[in-house]
Amino acid sequence: MKRLHQYNLTNNGMWDIIIIGGGATGLGTALDAVTRGLKTLLIEQSDFAKGTSSRSTKLVHGGVRYLAQGDIGLVKHALLERGLLQKNAQHLVNKEEFIIPCYDWFSVAKYLTGLTIYDWLAGKFSFGKSKYFSKKQTLGMMPGINEKGLKGSVRYYDGKFDDARLAINIAQTAIEQGAVLCNYTKVTALLKNSDGGVNGVELLDTITGETSQQHAKVVINATGVFVDDILKMNNPNSKKMVRPSQGVHVVLDKSFLESESALMIPKTSDGRVLFAVPWHQHLLVGTTDTPLNEHSLEPRALKEEVDFIMATAASYFKTKPVEKDILSVFSGLRPLAAPTNGDSSSTKEISRDHKLVVSAKGLITITGGKWTTYRRMAEETVDLAIMHANLSANPCVTKTLKIHGSMETKGNHHLDIYGTDRANIEKLCQQEPELNEKLHPAFPHIKAEVVWSARNEMAETIEDILSRRLRILFIDAYAAKEMAPVVASLLAKELKQQISWENDQINNFNNLANGYIYQSVEIETQPALAKYN
Repeated sequence: MKRLHQYNLTNNGMWDIIIIGGGATGLGTALDAVTRGLKTLLIEQSDFAKGTSSRSTKLVHGGVRYLAQGDIGLVKHALLERGLLQKNAQHLVNKEEFIIPCYDWFSVAKYLTGLTIYDWLAGKFSFGKSKYFSKKQTLGMMPGINEKGLKGSVRYYDGKFDDARLAINIAQTAIEQGAVLCNYTKVTALLKNSDGGVNGVELLDTITGETSQQHAKVVINATGVFVDDILKMNNPNSKKMVRPSQGVHVVLDKSFLESESALMIPKTSDGRVLFAVPWHQHLLVGTTDTPLNEHSLEPRALKEEVDFIMATAASYFKTKPVEKDILSVFSGLRPLAAPTNGDSSSTKEISRDHKLVVSAKGLITITGGKWTTYRRMAEETVDLAIMHANLSANPCVTKTLKIHGSMETKGNHHLDIYGTDRANIEKLCQQEPELNEKLHPAFPHIKAEVVWSARNEMAETIEDILSRRLRILFIDAYAAKEMAPVVASLLAKELKQQISWENDQINNFNNLANGYIYQSVEIETQPALAKYN
């Protein structure tokens, strides 16, 4: 990744749009803006998708629970975007079969009726028809399900994806179209003109220490749960716009369900929806919905959240998972639009839809929403920016724009997730055969992927590689710690760093990874290899 000086970001640079925030919404907005012919700069304080956008339930969906709440418009828009995303990022977005186990006949009728409407709303972008299956058929599709009292199940289809990988590919697409994207760069202040309107940002490159001032006709605040921090730079007395809601996920071995289908638990003990989704040869179980008063880049799961997920899973799985079965726990914060009638204690009273406002002259804020609708949110944001700043721009083209790497794949090789870049990684292995070596005996990932990510995917740290490029930290925190030294060595060579940098990277990553390990025992007593033998 180029740093500030390599981009020639001299003081008083001028842009049409500056976007703050490198998550799904910010990246989508950058792509939309640059493809309309606007001079575009995006700034991210950490790595792309470091926060919420790498911590989702990995679903590209219309939102079955929103249908139950009667929000037909939201569901219909999301199903359209689901279809567009599957067409534009074929290597990352796949159709997934979901099974809803039913333990009474009323549930069979209710879910089959509701999901038939869900299919109808998808129109030509339907992923497949919902259908009832008998108890015997259900157990054949999902042997790990609890069969006591089971009447049958309802199957429906939705989308599954790798969120952080999609974020990186969107970033690459935006750069290919002419946008400038800077990660590990903080906005330290908003710049203002003589009328008090926002007309730029003051930047700090957190790797090199370089500073810069960049001006723009309009600044977009797309920082998720951090939007209020940016708003306070403009007005210290501004009211809170978002209330973070924490979603926690637990990762288990895939043997707990013994199925390629995903499990949907439509109503848990406290009214939430829970999913168990096969993902990268593991089982992702979540999520929770816990209102918080604070936000951070590394939120931590609460014990009661993990206990809730495990207890719910235990009631649906034939084999009950216990604490020692947890391979990784990760948390994400949803930036929900805050209630206007005081500080609500329930996220059920906070809007799930996105919110787009002109916060001040020259400053637009976009927050809320979900991954599935990122493209539509970006289009609306750029539309408003064009109108607000009287910009000259072309029509939006992202409905049909292919994302970097997009190609149809069979999905049965771990390099398929790179799409068209798979051939480049394989070519790298031919040129340097030692790069074909595995990073870890229990995983298929090879050294060439680290080198590729450093050279082409803007990776700067071990965390960038093992958390968001290869996803190992989110899958198995134990294995991630064991991979860290070899990743550090490869990165140091690519980034021309010293041994002291390697050691610091390993220590920093180990400290981070410990937060993804739920057990209180020492990591050394739980080697990852034991889980795969």
